[in-house]
Amino acid sequence: MSASAAVTQSPEPQLRPRLSLVFPVLDEERNIGVLLDTALDVAPQLAPDFEIVVVDDGSRDGSAREVNARAAADRRIRMVRHPSNLGYGAALRSGLREARGELVFFSDADLQFDLRELAALLHHTERFDVVAGYRAPRRDPLGRRFLAWGWGFLVRALFGLPVRDIDCAFKVFRRPVLESMPIASIGAFVNTEILVRARHAGYRIRQVPVSHRRRRHGRQSGANPRVILRALLELTSLYRELRPRQPRTRTA
Repeated sequence: MSASAAVTQSPEPQLRPRLSLVFPVLDEERNIGVLLDTALDVAPQLAPDFEIVVVDDGSRDGSAREVNARAAADRRIRMVRHPSNLGYGAALRSGLREARGELVFFSDADLQFDLRELAALLHHTERFDVVAGYRAPRRDPLGRRFLAWGWGFLVRALFGLPVRDIDCAFKVFRRPVLESMPIASIGAFVNTEILVRARHAGYRIRQVPVSHRRRRHGRQSGANPRVILRALLELTSLYRELRPRQPRTRTA
């Protein structure tokens, strides 16, 4: 977890939960309540014990206040707070490092995915180390889909990563995967970095189709030129790091 992050709600020490649900948040006041209600409804059906870890990445609206109030009322919810905006990758990294579950799932807080479909991913966790959702179909505007296609083409060309939807924020990991890898990205490149490192280490990856819907509230930042530039710089850095050796593993 980043040294600049603070855990504002933390339960007493306990046995490791079966499942952690991690949600990075930035200015999601209009979505966070529905997200937490849904997570609290779905998670008990999937695991006998679970935790919800919300990382507020310096929100300027009431997101942190809402999560803090919910965490005070329900010990299964914990909040990690960045005092300022550090970036999507930094927020996700804080959440993954704070998560204690044997299985660690993450998704965004913008309600573009149906958390009930997490059951389909968990079905494969006995045989695979990483289960990655892919949007089928993807409901983003044409421009974003074109950027995603170009990004996927570039990543496959550089790393040979045979994943259909690299940046789909609907993934679950077995704990050893996250414990074994460094995560350097602080921006949108983090999804790509995690999958590339997992494949490079020989972990088994399974892909599963998931439903997708457009964001209703708030705004997306993935097409921001600064976000794209940072992702390209981080991609170049990872390529230089891993280029000497790239073992190939099969992806189902």
